[in-house]
Amino acid sequence: MCGRFVVANVASELVGVLRVDVESDDLPAPSYNIAPTSRVGIVLDSAKTDPPTRRLEPARWGLVPSWAKDVKVGARAFNARSEELEDKPMFRQALIKRRAIVPATGYYEWQTTDEGKTPYFIHPADGSPLLFAGLYEWWKDPAKAEDDPTRWVLSFTIITRDAVAPLGSIHDRMPLFLDADFADAWLDTEVDNVGDLLDAAVDAAPQVVAGLTDHVVSSAVGNVRNDSPELIQPL
Repeated sequence: MCGRFVVANVASELVGVLRVDVESDDLPAPSYNIAPTSRVGIVLDSAKTDPPTRRLEPARWGLVPSWAKDVKVGARAFNARSEELEDKPMFRQALIKRRAIVPATGYYEWQTTDEGKTPYFIHPADGSPLLFAGLYEWWKDPAKAEDDPTRWVLSFTIITRDAVAPLGSIHDRMPLFLDADFADAWLDTEVDNVGDLLDAAVDAAPQVVAGLTDHVVSSAVGNVRNDSPELIQPL
């Protein structure tokens, strides 16, 4: 799973890495302890323009499908298992047309042993942005007026897969990582066979894992109210 991650001054780097055309002026501030329901910047291709416009937009972590009656549904859908996407109604349509990339500095994972749980910070060794494969949805709040600009909620989920070595020694799941070269294919709204696209992303993820490093961090990261650069420092 991926339940906490870090975004520290990543947004400006993405303009070059992912060739972002439009960067929202309402992006959340950097955070060292992002938890589900937080607002985070995500990258998506808007199909309403020709050619599609690549945007960096703020979104709520936890997918809220268009048919949901309440935004709280998203709190349970902050991760989506790659092997279940094509079968689950909550994710099926988003996989076809609403794929996103979630940029991060790194993420936290907890290793469970007989002595308890130990948090690790996992990130690219070269300091480059880490790119999670994600899905997004737009949800309209029926309780708000038609002319209320806050009526529409953009939300997302991070796709996960079975962990591969060496991350498998920390946890049995990991985010589905993308490299910058695969970004165009993942965001392409005109892909014909999303099953093949998903398989290709899963197969390529171990190449990203090879460039990651990890270290133990303070248990203070377990409290979402803690949010400072010290959280990612080696214990």
